[in-house]
Amino acid sequence: MLSTLYTFFAYFAIVIFVFGILCKIWKYAIIPNPLKIPLTPAPTNAIGVVIRMILDVAFFKSLFNSNKFTWLGGVALHLALLVVVASHIRFFISPVPEPIMLLQTFLQSIGMFIGLLFIMPIVYLFIRRVWVDRTRFISIFADYFVLILLFLIGLSGITMKYLIRPDLAAVKTFILGLTSFCPAPIPTNPIFITHFTLILILLIYFPFSKLMHSSGIFFSPTRNQIDNPREKRHVNPWG
Repeated sequence: MLSTLYTFFAYFAIVIFVFGILCKIWKYAIIPNPLKIPLTPAPTNAIGVVIRMILDVAFFKSLFNSNKFTWLGGVALHLALLVVVASHIRFFISPVPEPIMLLQTFLQSIGMFIGLLFIMPIVYLFIRRVWVDRTRFISIFADYFVLILLFLIGLSGITMKYLIRPDLAAVKTFILGLTSFCPAPIPTNPIFITHFTLILILLIYFPFSKLMHSSGIFFSPTRNQIDNPREKRHVNPWG
């Protein structure tokens, strides 16, 4: 019964996650930009826009110019998230290619460091929202909720690795069963069930949250417009 429930929950979360993101991206793409509003100093050609987007997306350049400490916390969190996702690849494929096995071996050797690198920026960003008056004033429940959710996911992951270890073979069998549409029994380890539940909640919440900035930034007119109002007249779609 529990396995059936979680199988349905997992597929439901994945469907919401995928179609929710696709719908949001479609909405971003079809909304017209009636004004020429690039954030200055802005590039004056398409190549400059591409370079600016790469610097903002990959290195958080705008955040670096705004607040160095927040930039450091954001970079650490996103880097740790990338490493955590990479360290879980082995659960989704079988057999695991040799390069991925070598990567997994290296990541396992620095597992505690990765876990702390993931949790510490979350704690910092949470304290910042509570402590800094200006940030607290503009913060809403959703801002705290996603930080708490990510913190609990990280904490349960560290707990599984160092305190209450699940049967990794059973975990992989369960995950592979989901990806191949041949459901297998879910491991009964309570920490794994908690960890898995929190991840599914995150997947469902993702398309409706500010986490969509990961794709929305590409459609931001302040970032993707060329600063050429004098050279080329910008006409809104209904003008």
